[in-house]
This record gives sequence, structure tokens and C-alpha cells, in this order.
Amino acid sequence: MLTFLEPFNPVVQTLFGTGFTWFMTAAGAAVVFFARDLDRRLLDGMLGFAAGVMIAASYWSLLAPAIEMSQTGSLPAWIPATVGFLVGGTFLRLVDLILPHLHRGEPVEKAEGIKTAWQRTTLLVLAITLHNIPEGLAVGVAFGAVAAGLDSATLPAAVALTIGIGIQNFPEGSAVSVPLRREGISTLKCFWYGQLSGVVEPVAGVIGALIVISSRAILPYALAFAAGAMIFVVAEEVIPEAQRGGNTHFATGGVMLGFAVMMVLDVALG
Repeated sequence: MLTFLEPFNPVVQTLFGTGFTWFMTAAGAAVVFFARDLDRRLLDGMLGFAAGVMIAASYWSLLAPAIEMSQTGSLPAWIPATVGFLVGGTFLRLVDLILPHLHRGEPVEKAEGIKTAWQRTTLLVLAITLHNIPEGLAVGVAFGAVAAGLDSATLPAAVALTIGIGIQNFPEGSAVSVPLRREGISTLKCFWYGQLSGVVEPVAGVIGALIVISSRAILPYALAFAAGAMIFVVAEEVIPEAQRGGNTHFATGGVMLGFAVMMVLDVALG
């Protein structure tokens, strides 16, 4: 995979990377063709796994390189990472306030964001779409950072991040399509909505790559921004949703396993 990606510029690499993460979302959504329902305990464990991957990726693939890049700057190394991290979380909070969405298992009256007359199905899909915005940004920023030629930003590290996010996108795709099937929506439509939640990743990825390519100075801020956005989603959306079904220990075990898998990927490949 590394040899295949090397000849391309960062934007094209980002498209390949986010294409893979979208494909994994679609593969997860395709579970609906084989199962009308998933055990709630299993689904909560899968969401916990996704949360663990995102937490590990936020540090190993984003914050740690951001701090390392800042070592030679005029500011203390912790400032760019801290500023970028907090701005990333603030940005996602604003999106959370604006974008209408509904969490799995909640009545439509509890939809968050701007009030709309959109159908429950659309609101459920948008909830997972919100998760995918920072993931796409993270992949794009990682590939864009490689073009800067810094030791802490390497193609293997970007690929490791892409693989990790792709793996955790599988349960996220299932978390959209399977609950929709329980509500009586056709199998094909459930798959369509499930894969659609991942389409935002290539868009966000290209935006992230272009921003990073335009200015090397913004690199550590951009990496930390993506990390802050992902941690916000994990704390605000993914972990609470995984714990809502009462399968606390199983979901927590998923978090631990997801963190370990992403850590191994980043250390082994990055």
C-alpha cells in the first residue's frame, strides 16, 4: 500500500485513504443484508471499540506529532497542540449545536441541533455523519503533513491512521444500518443510509489536506485540531451511546481493545 501511494500528491493520497475509510463504513452497513438485528451488547462493544481507536489515534497519530513539530518553534511546544486541540473541540461543539441529529434509541423529540421537520431516518444518519467529520479531517491532515518533509510526519504513520479509522468505521456503518432495519425500513435503503454517513470523510479529508499544504506553520495546529474534534465526538457522542444500553463493562472492554489496536498499528507502521 505504501509503494502504491508514494507517487501521488497528498490530496490524491487523501482521496485514496478516505475512499478506504468510506468503503469500510459501507462494509459495516452491508451487515444489514445478513442480519436484521444485532445483539445490543455486541453493538455497544463495537461502538466502544470505535471510541478506543479514536482516542488512541488522537494521541499517537495527531497530538504527539504536533508536539514534536513544535519543538523547534519560537513558542513553547505545548502551545500549538493545546490551542489546536481546544479549537477543534470548540468547532465540533458548534457543529453539534447547528447540525440536526438524533442518537440511536432516542425519540425524535430529543433531536439535537437546529429544529427541523426532517425525518427520523435522516436525523439518525446525521448523528453518525457528525462522527465522521473529524475522522476525515484527521486522515487529510496526516497525508498533508507528509508533504512538509518533517520526521514526525511520515507516510507509514498516515497509512496507520487510515487503517485504524477504517477499522472502526465498520461498526459505525453497522450502527446506522441495523437500527434503521429494526424500524421497518427496507434493507437496501438501510444500506444506502449507512454508507452515506461515510461520504463526508473524503470531503473533510481533502479540505484538511489542502489547508495543511497551504502553510507549513499551521501543521501542528491542524493536527491538534483534528485530535480535539475527535476527542469531542468520543466524549460527547460515542462513549455515552455505547454505555446507554447498560452494557457498561462490555463497552469499556471495547474501548480498551480499540485503543490497543490503534496503538499497535501506529507504533508498528508509523
